[in-house]
Amino acid sequence: MDEHEHGYLAAHKKDEYLKRLRRIEGQARGLQRMVEEEQYCIDILTQVSAMTKALQSVALGLLDDHLGHCVVDAAKAGGPDAEIKLKEASDAIGRLVRS
Repeated sequence: MDEHEHGYLAAHKKDEYLKRLRRIEGQARGLQRMVEEEQYCIDILTQVSAMTKALQSVALGLLDDHLGHCVVDAAKAGGPDAEIKLKEASDAIGRLVRS
């Protein structure tokens, strides 16, 4: 696998993302419990909002890493791969904005 294509996350970054995603996973389980226990709707919505923000934070970090590595490397190398990487980033930004 070409390191410029995939797998560019440094080990510490990967560990940070996994740690954050595990926390989000715990939040999701907490939300399930809240619903099962029929807790107050506003409290559940507050936790949904916190989980959404946590996911957005992960997404923005990954996007920043993608721009800083994949897109920059492809732009330096030139050729059609640069346009592909820019389009991927643009599409990802569009999805984040719509979510």
